[in-house]
Formats: sequence, C-alpha cells, structure tokens
Amino acid sequence: MPADLVAELAAAGVVTGGALALVVVPGNGLAVAVPSHTGAPWLRTRQTTEPTLVLRAIETALAPRWVFWNNLTPAALLNQGLRVGRCWDLAAVHRLLFGGWASDPGRLWAALRGLDERSMPAHGQLDLLGPAGDSDGDPENPVQPDGHLRPEWIAGGWSSKPERWARWAEMAATAFRWQASAVGAVGGGGADKATTRGSDSATTVSADPARLAATCRSESAAELLCAELSQDGLPIDRARAEELIASFIGPRPADEAAAQENRRRRDAAVLAHVPGLDLDLRSPAQVKAMLARIGIEVPNTRSWRLEVFRDAHPVVEALLRWRKDERMATTYGYDWLDRHVQPDGRLRGTWTSCDGGAGRMTASAGLHSLPADLRDAVRAEPGYRFVRADLGQIEPRVLAAVSADRGLAAATADDDLYAPVATRLAVTRPTAKVAVLAAMYGQTSGAAGEALKNLERAYPVAMRYLVQANEAGRAGRPLRTYGGRLLPMWPDPVGLAEAELRGQLAGRGRYARNAVVQGAAAELFKAWAATVRTRCADLDARIVLCLHDELLVHVPEPQAARTAELLAECLTEAGRRWTGGDAVRFVADIAVIERWSQAKA
Repeated sequence: MPADLVAELAAAGVVTGGALALVVVPGNGLAVAVPSHTGAPWLRTRQTTEPTLVLRAIETALAPRWVFWNNLTPAALLNQGLRVGRCWDLAAVHRLLFGGWASDPGRLWAALRGLDERSMPAHGQLDLLGPAGDSDGDPENPVQPDGHLRPEWIAGGWSSKPERWARWAEMAATAFRWQASAVGAVGGGGADKATTRGSDSATTVSADPARLAATCRSESAAELLCAELSQDGLPIDRARAEELIASFIGPRPADEAAAQENRRRRDAAVLAHVPGLDLDLRSPAQVKAMLARIGIEVPNTRSWRLEVFRDAHPVVEALLRWRKDERMATTYGYDWLDRHVQPDGRLRGTWTSCDGGAGRMTASAGLHSLPADLRDAVRAEPGYRFVRADLGQIEPRVLAAVSADRGLAAATADDDLYAPVATRLAVTRPTAKVAVLAAMYGQTSGAAGEALKNLERAYPVAMRYLVQANEAGRAGRPLRTYGGRLLPMWPDPVGLAEAELRGQLAGRGRYARNAVVQGAAAELFKAWAATVRTRCADLDARIVLCLHDELLVHVPEPQAARTAELLAECLTEAGRRWTGGDAVRFVADIAVIERWSQAKA
C-alpha cells in the first residue's frame, strides 16, 4: 500500500522537502533511493501497475525534492496525471557545473568521476582486441570496471527488471550526492576544473556556493516547467489563425496545383515592378543582381539591409512584403497549423530550459519565434484570461545586480532606468540607452563610443565588470555567470592571419561580456517563473508561454486580478532571493488580456 512506503520513507529519515531519487517504469513499478552522505543510499522497489498512485501519496505526505536523471521522468508522470512540486534535475545541474548542452547520464557520470569523455563506450561497442568472455565485468553492475556507466543501461536496459530499477535509482542518488558536493567545491574555487572546449588546458573558476545551490534548484524547477509547457500547450484560436494565414498567403490550397498558384501570385506582386526579368526571388544572388540593375548596391539581401532603401524603388517595399509572406507560407502556414495545433486547440512543442549557451529557455514548433502578426490567434479559452508579464529593462538592471555597482543600482529605483542614467551622463535618454546597451554588447565605435566614455566615469564598477569579462573571453578563459553557470570559451583559431585572429578574439570577448549579463538575466527569469509556478498553483493558473523575458499565464477569469498581483509579488520575492537584498529593483509590465495581441509591445 502507498501508506506503507510513505511510513518507511519517514522512518528512513526523509523529511518534508528532503531529497529522494526516483526512477519509474510506467505500468510496472518504481524504485526510490534516499541519498546518504555516509554510506550506500536507502533503497526500495515497488512493483505496481499504477506507480503514480504510490508517488502521489509520497508527494502529498512529504513533498520531497525528487531527484531525476532528466525531465523525461516528470514528463512520464505528467502523462499519468501527476504533477510534482520540486525536484533536483541531474541533467540541468550538470549543464550548470560543466557548461554546454550535452547531459546524458553517461556524460554526467563521467564528469563527476573525473573520467575522460573521449573514453566513454558507445552502445553496442565490442572489444574485438580484448580477451574472450566478459571483459567488461558484471553486466548487472551499471558501472563498468573503467568507471563509466554501461551504455546498455543508459539506453534503457536499467528498466528490464526490478533489481535494475533499484540500482539505477541508487546511481541517481549517488550522482546527486556528488553534484551537491561539487556545488561547494565550485564555490571554494579549488576543485572545479573547467576544461576549455577543444583544448586540454584547464582553468579554475569559482562561484558563490549558496547562490549556485539556489540556481541548481531554480534550473531544476525550470525543467519541471518545461515538461508541463510541452504537455499543456498554448491555447490557439484555430479559426482566427486560419484567417491570419490566409491574409498573407491566400486561402488554404485544395491541392498542389493551387499551392503553386498561390506561390506564383505572391511572386508576381514583386516581379510586376521589374518587368522583363525572369527572376527567382528565392535566390539571394539573383535578387542582389536585380537590385544592382536598378542602382541599389548591397553586400547581401537581408531584410534589415533593404529597409533603408524602401523609398528608393517600389520593388524594395514589395520585396520586403514578399519576404514576410514567404516566411508565413514556408514556416507558419497551413502545414505548420495542422502539424502543431492539436484537436484540443493547443499549440505544442518541445521545451528545453537551456539553449546550451548562456542558458535561455527555448522551444520547438515555432513557439519562440511566432510572428507578431499571428499573436491575435493566441486566445485564452472561454472562462479564462491570460495574465501577461514582461520584464522591463532587465539586462541593465541585472548588470547593476551582478556588478554590485551602487550608482547603477540606485538608477533601478526609477520605473525608467534610462532617465536617471541620462541625467547623470548629461545626455538625452536615447543616447543613454544606446550607451548602456553598447556597453553590454561590446559596441565601441561611433556615437556609442563617445557615450561609453561618460558611462565609464559614471558607473566604473559596472563597466569594470564588463571589461573583465571581455578580457577573460579574449584570453579564452572560461567564466561563470552570477548564478554559477559555466561559460566555456572556444579555443584560439589556428591558421589565421594576424588581423583575422584579432577579429576572432575580439568577437570572443564581446560574446563573454554579453553572456555574463544575458546568462544572469536568464537565471533571474527562471527563478521568477519557478516562483510563479509554485505560488499560483492554488489559483489553477498555469504558465503556457515563456518568451525571453515574458511570461504568459492562463488562469480562470475570476482569479486573473489576483494572479496579476501575484506575478508582481513573485518578481520582488525572486529578485530579493536571487540578489540577496533589495538594492536592485526589478519591474514588469503586467496586464490581464484575452488575446496575446492585446499586450503592449
């Protein structure tokens, strides 16, 4: 009975919120392991056709911090109707500690053991030169004699029988203990060897251990959120979506011939301005040659380059409109609608909590790049509303926090941070904004360069923080974000002329100075989203979209006003917890809306 296991866990010392490693075999059973800092984990296996009944009882009684290998486990639980409150996601923590995206159990285990990833065995690999027989030890042991996890276990062999479930849960509990120890080691700066990608050299970098531990928890919560976003989906008004798509590319074609006719009609609207030319608009080279014939010389045909020539010739305006229509036809047309919007009216894609760089959340199925023209189709379901919240001027506010620049922190007290900065620099607000953004993105020429000189005098601590990141990046030294995410630097390029090499190193420096700010902003955003996820659950409010610095929450209409208040409260709470105080103020534009298009741009 579920109550028996709950009682056993309590007797084993699991307290409310305590760590509990879990592996689940849907329809067959589960295994749990209580991590131990002194010996082997405490283990239990339960065979049952309905493991979620057991897990729901544990969740209700103890609300543990479930330890998962990755978010496939909470996704499987969601499929069975179970949402858990908190977790420690081993894959997410691995990405924090060691950088990058790859975080399968084999790579994770090797990193914690200090093993060379290049010696990891592949599934099905045969030791043709080794002695006959079982040269790799006991196949019932998930760890090979060389210390690596067995590839057949990683590939799913752990689920073949209950004895293996228990060992796999034990491995997860052990990995958790090692990761928790590594968090402290990283903070101490003496045990964290971060190998620069593509190089055999290693550089020691450090991070605040308490803050890194908090980031581990919020990043893990973001993995739970990603599993929920992937399952719940974004509400879509299909009829409105069809209308919007038709306004760009024409009515839904009945067959391929009709689709070709729509395509020909879109092309004709451009070609009418250059009669006599047989031109393929999908060929950049041919478009560039066409523009040259009418006196418009451009190095490439990207839309942003053509914008300044809108008034030079009618074909430019027509071409820019064609680009928009073509993108809608090829990326967000009827095929996209049919593939990704399910019969229940939800747009679903796969969500990930880290892009592999600075750590931003990403999604497939166009969820992260949905054109503004389609936002009117994103509509709350009947009886519901969206609460939309967008962080304001988040990067300069984060810079104030991570650099501990008191002057810049004082500017965050204003709703419009750029106003007090402009006053201090004795420049206009637009110039102040350009200066701050240029500092974070590494632009030093033109008007930005002049403004930067004043910025360096006014906010020397913040500017020094960015300069130091830039210098580390140029030198190829790895960095850590404010929250502790490792940012490996790529190795020096070889075989380049001196001028080209300088350009490459400068680019690496610009990446580093921006990544320490964007990465920290991503950490704050996820801490905020995790807080919202927890605090708004009792209102039946669910996050349905995370877009850069923006949250979209789907909530019953009677609870919308309270949810809006909670989002603001959660931002204050997350910001205080993330920075350790109130020196920096974070703000968000929050509104209750029916359609996403009603939000202020």
